[in-house]
Amino acid sequence: MLRAMTDDGKSARQAGTDLNRALWDQRAEIHGTTEGDRFYDEESFVAGRRTLGPIETGLAGDVEGRDLLHLQCHFGMDTLDWVRRGARATGVDFSPVAIARARRLAERAGLEAEFVEADTQALPSGLDGRFDLVVATIGILCWIGDPAAWMRGAARALRPGGRLVLVDLHPACQMVASLDPLVIDWPYGGGEPHREVNEGTYADPSVRTEPRETVEYPHSLGEIVTAALGAGLTLTHLGEHVAADFDPRGFLARGADGLYRLPIGDSHLPVLYSLSAEKPR
Repeated sequence: MLRAMTDDGKSARQAGTDLNRALWDQRAEIHGTTEGDRFYDEESFVAGRRTLGPIETGLAGDVEGRDLLHLQCHFGMDTLDWVRRGARATGVDFSPVAIARARRLAERAGLEAEFVEADTQALPSGLDGRFDLVVATIGILCWIGDPAAWMRGAARALRPGGRLVLVDLHPACQMVASLDPLVIDWPYGGGEPHREVNEGTYADPSVRTEPRETVEYPHSLGEIVTAALGAGLTLTHLGEHVAADFDPRGFLARGADGLYRLPIGDSHLPVLYSLSAEKPR
């Protein structure tokens, strides 16, 4: 069961960031290295496997020769797939373990990319105004205590006319802990920090790791859009997707078409949302 934190302010957010960094340091060491990994396979990636999905690539369009910033890049697999698509890519992550591994992966794959260790809520000024595209995909804002700061950083990194592309778990999907029985254990929004203990990893359910306390934040779709608008971005697309080609939560129902959905009665709740926003010229 999740419980709300009692402290608040910047010091509390920093404490949450420190806890979360420890988790992602741990995950960066094991992802892509176990036999049962559902998400990452370094050997097949080095051999040429593509990792990006149709939603983000469709919104980004042709990235050939474009400068692209990938926020919360983990150990760089998707960043390097953008490189394979022709982008000049820079990945940012707050985990030093992930950044070190991303650099090794780039070397193994024979691909060139820049990797920067930084909190995406406080991007370094050296990234300002350098990029045509800022992208972030799946499992992003639930780790962010200050989405307004995240959006401001993305906006600063863009050149005039540049675009943000964000694809993430839908807040409605994040509310659900299980389908049978139906259990709701997460608020729709509000941004209040919640602590939980993580053991293992979504990439390989068979792996057991040292338990890590983490802090996550529920943000509604309205709060996310408002943060983008508050950063001076102009919304150009907002999509809600009831089907995905992977199961980010580990309990979605797979249809005959191979896609995963979140059934509620005779309908479906959205699994993902996609947002595109432009920096005015």
